[in-house]
Amino acid sequence: MKFGRVDHPEAIDFSLPKDQEQTHNILHKFEPNSWNDVRIGCAKWNKKDLKGFYPKGAKEELTYYSTQFNSIELNASFYRMWPFEQFEKWKEKTVENFKFFPKVPRLISHLKRLQDSDDLVTDFTANLTGLEHKLGMVFLQMPDNFLPKDMDRLTPFFEKWPDEIPLSIEVRNENWFKDKAVEDDFNAILLKYNVCNLITDSAGRRDLLHMRLTNQTAFIRYNGANHSSDYDRLDDWLDRIEEWYGHGLKNLYFFIHQNIEESSPLISAYFIEKFNKRFSTQIAIPKTL
Repeated sequence: MKFGRVDHPEAIDFSLPKDQEQTHNILHKFEPNSWNDVRIGCAKWNKKDLKGFYPKGAKEELTYYSTQFNSIELNASFYRMWPFEQFEKWKEKTVENFKFFPKVPRLISHLKRLQDSDDLVTDFTANLTGLEHKLGMVFLQMPDNFLPKDMDRLTPFFEKWPDEIPLSIEVRNENWFKDKAVEDDFNAILLKYNVCNLITDSAGRRDLLHMRLTNQTAFIRYNGANHSSDYDRLDDWLDRIEEWYGHGLKNLYFFIHQNIEESSPLISAYFIEKFNKRFSTQIAIPKTL
């Protein structure tokens, strides 16, 4: 995972920015201090990336992963258009209370860049139904060169997207956040179509870190630096999440990445244990060997 990677994380100011007014205005519409859904997981499940996580003799990696975490950020769906049957197989390999958070295929987001993609969206979302009740929120990650001048592509895409499948979006160019008018226009579209404004926390891309929610859900992709500062950063996130929870946050989807992914389960276990103590939840803490 090279996105936002830095050689000297100790030189980065990791403090979280202040909330934008919209966040409080949105959250105050909901009952405070009660969760609807909390999902904390990693981005991958294969043994090659998560070295040392699987016990000796574990045959089905996804099945074992699902006994340790309640969710997965499904990046596999980014690289190809998987058929219905494959999503169904993934569903059947996991325990009952597990959820997948698939990424929109790059054919739609990076190659078509949302244009001429109506049929692809229809096929992709139809195939996703193979996950049935284990389908969480889908996320649309746009390439770095998707700019505010391309904003007019969002509305037709969101209009085509099925209302019954929750959607979030991650934009990766700083120009979406540098100009208040641009950011306001972008958020107005997300609000209209109830699309979650995904938050990216990465060491080398602090320019993308915003605190502007568009609905009752916070979808956070946390990119650690394999550095001692990762733990302090997670503690800061717990503080911010507690604030949002007190205002009315209902759903939290928090996925932890590391530059060296094999350490993701360990730092995830730290975060889940702290989360349980903070919020009196009983999310299973993954075993680390």
